[in-house]
Amino acid sequence: QVQLQESGPGLVKPSQTLSLSCTGSGGPITSIPYFWSWIRQPPGKGLEWIGYISYSGDAYYSPSLQSRSSISRDTSANLFSLHLSSVSPEDTAVYYCARVEANGMDYWGKGTLVTVSS
Repeated sequence: QVQLQESGPGLVKPSQTLSLSCTGSGGPITSIPYFWSWIRQPPGKGLEWIGYISYSGDAYYSPSLQSRSSISRDTSANLFSLHLSSVSPEDTAVYYCARVEANGMDYWGKGTLVTVSS
């Protein structure tokens, strides 16, 4: 059973960098053919895909967030991370991590609320 857990600060100041980690259990993040994704949901809005990192470490991003996003991984700790720079209140959202397989995202973390406010 795969389990994913997001962690990171719940409050970030405007213009700073939002950093979150997702720790996985039940299987290594290097397992073929899985990708590992970040998604967010602003209050009252729908889900927005941010990006993902492959089993081999290649990262792909949403065009709308690519200039501010970076996804990395630490295979020794079995975790992958999101860094979103120059945040504004519009980046306030519940942030989720998820595993991606051929038919979609099959395992999700519970999500963590990040508020951008001074």
